[in-house]
Amino acid sequence: MTRKQSLFSMVSGAALAAGLALGAPAFAEDAGVPVTIEVRDAATDGVVSTAVVRHPKEAERHRVNADNGRWTENVLYMADGSELLFEKGMVLTFEVSAPGYKNHETSLLVRKRRNLHIVHLEKMELTLDEEFENEPGINFDRDVPLDK
Repeated sequence: MTRKQSLFSMVSGAALAAGLALGAPAFAEDAGVPVTIEVRDAATDGVVSTAVVRHPKEAERHRVNADNGRWTENVLYMADGSELLFEKGMVLTFEVSAPGYKNHETSLLVRKRRNLHIVHLEKMELTLDEEFENEPGINFDRDVPLDK
């Protein structure tokens, strides 16, 4: 390694270290505390892979990971365009829902670490009346064949 390459290596290494040292505290403060919600079936304790999580003041619904039933985030973007950073001591409320399950509203207190909140969803009891099954179907415009 030549003297010029060695000097360049030292200067670039020092600049990188200084940049990391200056940027780390600002990033740590702005990052927010990660919160994880895991959605499970109340009867079988299996993962509900089709579940979605939503904050009541947010417009967007967030799907859980289909493999482990978890959703993790540290910030939400509200409908008015503002950011909601999760911070220690906050109480967060979420609506959890999935097809075939009753909707569930849950609240959690954000801690500094290990913010795993497990939600158990109950299946909906669907009963069809015998009378309903024997009634004629109602045709819509695409169900009726065109006269040719």
